Amino acid sequence: MDHLKIKSAPLILYYIELIYFAVIMIQFKKVAFYTLGCKLNFSETSTIARLFEGAGFAKVEFEDQPDIYVINTCSVTENADKKCKQLVKKALKINPNAFIAIIGCFAQLKPVEIGKIPGVDLVLGANEKFNILEHLEEVDKKNEVAKVDFENIKNTKEFVPAFSFGDRWIFRS
Repeated sequence: MDHLKIKSAPLILYYIELIYFAVIMIQFKKVAFYTLGCKLNFSETSTIARLFEGAGFAKVEFEDQPDIYVINTCSVTENADKKCKQLVKKALKINPNAFIAIIGCFAQLKPVEIGKIPGVDLVLGANEKFNILEHLEEVDKKNEVAKVDFENIKNTKEFVPAFSFGDRWIFRS
Protein backbone atom coordinates (compact mmCIF):
# COMPACT_ATOMS: atom_id res chain seq x y z
CA MET A 1 0.00 0.00 0.00
CA ASP A 2 2.91 2.38 0.69
CA HIS A 3 4.03 2.11 -2.93
CA LEU A 4 0.68 3.62 -4.04
CA LYS A 5 1.24 6.65 -1.84
CA ILE A 6 4.67 7.25 -3.32
CA LYS A 7 3.45 6.91 -6.92
CA SER A 8 0.44 9.15 -6.35
CA ALA A 9 2.44 11.91 -4.64
CA PRO A 10 3.69 13.45 -7.93
CA LEU A 11 0.15 13.37 -9.29
CA ILE A 12 -1.16 15.15 -6.20
CA LEU A 13 1.60 17.75 -6.51
CA TYR A 14 0.68 18.21 -10.16
CA TYR A 15 -2.96 18.91 -9.24
CA ILE A 16 -1.93 21.29 -6.48
CA GLU A 17 0.20 23.21 -8.98
CA LEU A 18 -2.72 23.34 -11.44
CA ILE A 19 -5.05 24.70 -8.79
CA TYR A 20 -2.44 27.24 -7.69
CA PHE A 21 -1.94 28.35 -11.31
CA ALA A 22 -5.72 28.68 -11.79
CA VAL A 23 -6.02 30.84 -8.67
CA ILE A 24 -3.15 33.05 -9.84
CA MET A 25 -4.72 33.45 -13.29
CA ILE A 26 -8.03 34.48 -11.73
CA GLN A 27 -6.35 37.10 -9.54
CA PHE A 28 -4.50 38.84 -12.38
CA LYS A 29 -6.09 40.53 -15.33
CA LYS A 30 -5.48 38.68 -18.55
CA VAL A 31 -4.27 40.36 -21.74
CA ALA A 32 -4.01 39.02 -25.28
CA PHE A 33 -2.15 40.51 -28.23
CA TYR A 34 -2.70 40.28 -31.95
CA THR A 35 -0.18 41.70 -34.38
CA LEU A 36 -0.69 42.56 -38.02
CA GLY A 37 2.12 43.56 -40.31
CA CYS A 38 5.86 43.89 -40.28
CA LYS A 39 8.70 42.77 -38.03
CA LEU A 40 8.72 46.15 -36.29
CA ASN A 41 5.11 45.63 -35.23
CA PHE A 42 6.01 42.21 -33.83
CA SER A 43 8.91 43.72 -31.89
CA GLU A 44 6.74 46.51 -30.53
CA THR A 45 4.02 44.07 -29.50
CA SER A 46 6.61 41.94 -27.73
CA THR A 47 7.92 44.97 -25.85
CA ILE A 48 4.42 46.12 -24.90
CA ALA A 49 3.58 42.58 -23.74
CA ARG A 50 6.58 42.69 -21.40
CA LEU A 51 5.31 46.01 -20.00
CA PHE A 52 1.99 44.35 -19.21
CA GLU A 53 3.67 41.34 -17.62
CA GLY A 54 5.86 43.65 -15.55
CA ALA A 55 2.67 45.33 -14.29
CA GLY A 56 1.25 41.97 -13.17
CA PHE A 57 -0.93 41.05 -16.13
CA ALA A 58 -1.07 37.47 -17.36
CA LYS A 59 -0.43 37.13 -21.09
CA VAL A 60 -2.84 34.64 -22.65
CA GLU A 61 -3.90 33.48 -26.10
CA PHE A 62 -6.49 35.49 -28.05
CA GLU A 63 -9.13 32.77 -27.52
CA ASP A 64 -8.57 32.48 -23.72
CA GLN A 65 -11.15 35.13 -22.72
CA PRO A 66 -8.74 37.91 -21.78
CA ASP A 67 -9.91 41.04 -20.01
CA ILE A 68 -7.93 43.20 -22.43
CA TYR A 69 -7.14 42.84 -26.11
CA VAL A 70 -4.31 44.83 -27.68
CA ILE A 71 -4.40 44.80 -31.46
CA ASN A 72 -1.29 46.19 -33.17
CA THR A 73 -2.35 47.25 -36.66
CA CYS A 74 -0.66 47.73 -39.98
CA SER A 75 -1.44 50.30 -42.64
CA VAL A 76 0.57 48.77 -45.46
CA THR A 77 -1.93 46.04 -46.30
CA GLU A 78 -4.92 47.14 -48.34
CA ASN A 79 -7.26 45.30 -45.98
CA ALA A 80 -6.14 47.06 -42.77
CA ASP A 81 -9.59 48.47 -42.02
CA LYS A 82 -11.32 45.17 -42.74
CA LYS A 83 -8.85 43.12 -40.65
CA CYS A 84 -9.09 45.52 -37.73
CA LYS A 85 -12.91 45.34 -37.71
CA GLN A 86 -12.83 41.54 -38.00
CA LEU A 87 -10.47 41.22 -35.04
CA VAL A 88 -12.58 43.53 -32.87
CA LYS A 89 -15.67 41.51 -33.75
CA LYS A 90 -13.85 38.24 -33.00
CA ALA A 91 -12.60 39.58 -29.65
CA LEU A 92 -16.09 40.69 -28.61
CA LYS A 93 -17.47 37.31 -29.59
CA ILE A 94 -14.96 35.64 -27.26
CA ASN A 95 -15.45 38.14 -24.43
CA PRO A 96 -18.22 40.74 -24.87
CA ASN A 97 -16.96 42.63 -21.79
CA ALA A 98 -13.34 42.85 -22.91
CA PHE A 99 -11.49 46.13 -23.13
CA ILE A 100 -10.13 46.61 -26.66
CA ALA A 101 -7.14 48.80 -27.49
CA ILE A 102 -5.98 49.45 -31.05
CA ILE A 103 -2.41 50.62 -31.61
CA GLY A 104 0.03 50.75 -34.52
CA CYS A 105 0.31 52.30 -37.96
CA PHE A 106 -3.37 52.08 -38.87
CA ALA A 107 -4.27 53.62 -35.49
CA GLN A 108 -1.91 56.49 -36.32
CA LEU A 109 -3.40 57.06 -39.80
CA LYS A 110 -7.13 56.58 -39.11
CA PRO A 111 -7.63 57.08 -35.35
CA VAL A 112 -11.05 58.72 -35.49
CA GLU A 113 -12.46 56.06 -37.83
CA ILE A 114 -11.09 53.27 -35.62
CA GLY A 115 -12.54 54.95 -32.53
CA LYS A 116 -16.00 54.63 -34.11
CA ILE A 117 -15.76 50.84 -34.49
CA PRO A 118 -18.24 49.32 -32.00
CA GLY A 119 -16.39 47.75 -29.08
CA VAL A 120 -13.15 49.72 -29.40
CA ASP A 121 -12.28 51.45 -26.12
CA LEU A 122 -8.87 52.96 -26.79
CA VAL A 123 -6.94 54.06 -29.89
CA LEU A 124 -3.31 55.07 -29.49
CA GLY A 125 -1.09 56.56 -32.14
CA ALA A 126 2.67 56.16 -32.47
CA ASN A 127 3.49 58.63 -29.70
CA GLU A 128 1.34 56.93 -27.08
CA LYS A 129 1.35 53.18 -27.72
CA PHE A 130 4.15 52.51 -25.22
CA ASN A 131 2.17 54.45 -22.58
CA ILE A 132 -0.78 52.11 -22.92
CA LEU A 133 -0.78 51.10 -19.24
CA GLU A 134 -1.23 54.72 -18.16
CA HIS A 135 -4.09 55.12 -20.61
CA LEU A 136 -5.80 51.98 -19.29
CA GLU A 137 -5.98 53.55 -15.85
CA GLU A 138 -7.80 56.57 -17.30
CA VAL A 139 -10.36 54.79 -19.48
CA ASP A 140 -13.56 53.16 -18.35
CA LYS A 141 -15.12 50.32 -20.36
CA LYS A 142 -18.53 51.88 -19.75
CA ASN A 143 -17.70 54.88 -21.94
CA GLU A 144 -19.80 55.01 -25.06
CA VAL A 145 -17.01 56.60 -27.08
CA ALA A 146 -13.45 55.29 -27.44
CA LYS A 147 -10.60 57.38 -26.09
CA VAL A 148 -8.45 58.42 -29.05
CA ASP A 149 -4.95 59.78 -28.44
CA PHE A 150 -2.66 60.60 -31.33
CA GLU A 151 -0.68 63.47 -32.77
CA ASN A 152 1.39 64.12 -35.84
CA ILE A 153 4.18 61.56 -36.12
CA LYS A 154 6.62 64.43 -36.67
CA ASN A 155 6.04 65.47 -33.05
CA THR A 156 7.45 62.22 -31.69
CA LYS A 157 10.13 63.10 -29.18
CA GLU A 158 10.74 59.77 -27.53
CA PHE A 159 12.26 56.59 -28.91
CA VAL A 160 11.43 53.31 -27.19
CA PRO A 161 13.71 50.45 -28.21
CA ALA A 162 11.60 47.43 -29.08
CA PHE A 163 12.62 43.82 -29.57
CA SER A 164 11.11 40.36 -29.67
CA PHE A 165 12.40 37.85 -27.19
CA GLY A 166 11.29 34.25 -27.56
CA ASP A 167 7.63 35.02 -28.16
CA ARG A 168 7.32 35.50 -31.90
CA TRP A 169 5.25 32.32 -32.16
CA ILE A 170 2.43 33.88 -30.12
CA PHE A 171 1.61 36.55 -32.68
CA ARG A 172 0.03 36.13 -36.08
CA SER A 173 0.14 38.23 -39.21
